Amino acid sequence: MTALAYLHGFASGPGSTKAEFFRARLAALGATLEIPDLAPDFTHQTVTGQLAVVDAILARGPAVLLGSSLGGHLATLAAARNPERVRGLVLFAPAFGFAARWEARVGPAAMARWRADGVLPVFHYGRGREEPLSIAFLEDARRHPDTPDPSCPALVFAGRHDDVVPLASVERFTSGHPERELVAFDAGHELVEVLEPMWELTAAFLHRLGAVAR
Repeated sequence: MTALAYLHGFASGPGSTKAEFFRARLAALGATLEIPDLAPDFTHQTVTGQLAVVDAILARGPAVLLGSSLGGHLATLAAARNPERVRGLVLFAPAFGFAARWEARVGPAAMARWRADGVLPVFHYGRGREEPLSIAFLEDARRHPDTPDPSCPALVFAGRHDDVVPLASVERFTSGHPERELVAFDAGHELVEVLEPMWELTAAFLHRLGAVAR
């Protein structure tokens, strides 16, 4: 039996719009989508810590990983280090090169304050409030590959108007890899305006993998 797990994005949570949408659609097919809380301690979260959550899921058996933004990056990292356990990936605007882009987005002045103070206030969309984030998050993120190279099939969605993850970075991941299919929409980073077409393609992909019943 192949498990299905959804990895939410940065400063998000298990109750995100995409997570709940895909859980409901899969439930209608008789499949369970596991949605772990990757960062219950937001302040002290790290990519390494989040990967430990994913590794615990994979330790139970083979799985298909769905991941949004940073969760998509985590899914590819997990697949690259557990090739025998991850049967496929469904990625929504995967945040490759996350650490470098995050540092550039914060800017030199705020980065200096972050290093001096040890924490930076960040808006948590899942909780609707600002929460402090330790500099250890960025330091740990730099220790992981910017663009992992998993061997399993991947269905990758991206938005042409994404102002967080450049389409070019996703194209680099799929280019030259026939087992990785890129579908680009006229949409932004969240991709919530194209949930239905993404579901149709995801369902077909999961059927091909034998992860859900027809």
